[in-house]
Amino acid sequence: MSLTSRLLTLATLFLSFPSLAQVDTSMDNDYIKKPRWEAGIVGAGFSTPEYPGAADNHHNGFVLPFFIYRGDVIRVGDNSVIRAVAVEKSWIEVDLSLDAAFSADSNEDSVRAGMPDLDFVFEVGPQVRLKLFESGNKAIGIQQIQFKLQSRGVFSTDFSSITHRGYVLNPELTYQYVGAFQPEDRFRFSVSPVWATEKLHDYFYQVDTQFATQLRPEYDAKAGYLGLTLSTGYMVNVTPTVRMFMTASYRFQNNAANSDSPLLVENNNYAFGAGIVWQIRKSNEYQN
Repeated sequence: MSLTSRLLTLATLFLSFPSLAQVDTSMDNDYIKKPRWEAGIVGAGFSTPEYPGAADNHHNGFVLPFFIYRGDVIRVGDNSVIRAVAVEKSWIEVDLSLDAAFSADSNEDSVRAGMPDLDFVFEVGPQVRLKLFESGNKAIGIQQIQFKLQSRGVFSTDFSSITHRGYVLNPELTYQYVGAFQPEDRFRFSVSPVWATEKLHDYFYQVDTQFATQLRPEYDAKAGYLGLTLSTGYMVNVTPTVRMFMTASYRFQNNAANSDSPLLVENNNYAFGAGIVWQIRKSNEYQN
């Protein structure tokens, strides 16, 4: 796959994964009507750990076109690459959960020196969203508390092939304030622990015999607790067609199943990002 194709894929993923933008547009259509489709340009930059427990962050950015379609059942690019909503009520929604992480090189000065690089990782699987609490109205702002139960298959890709890397269980408790400072702006805070199967822990933390050194002993990773993430984000309309977002998260790997792996060198990681979404065209028809 060409570099352009890879970047186009990343742009689609940016608009698909709430963990990157840290905003969530689900379960609020009674208050904010959105166009059936919209298209434009997104520019974003992120600083994220190379993998959970890595010593270093890496920095990524892009400026690319985007497209969002909000059908009654099929939706593209609005918290989803492509998804079919199975159940959607005022208090419950059943659909797909997605997440992603950028690739990382095993540089000579890293603890992974001499080991294979980590490819781009993406996750997909079913989720149930429950609206636990809601108060306010459009005039004074809407406050929501949601609980999500998410189970996803994990895959890595170098954009020429895809490899299955196991499964994660990822419950999440989220507080969101829509209209906190101006109409339709969004503040979000979430708490999210993660458990994973051995196959994913192997990908991040296992050291096979051929890669063992005096400073990096052989290590057999095991399944279990991966870590806890606290995240926050804010999205605001700068103009009627331009939205700006900021996001930050802090991850705790304390008491993780593989905290004694020589590759898990930091118990705490941080990530942050910012960007602009410019809507150039939109439908005159609005989502129901």
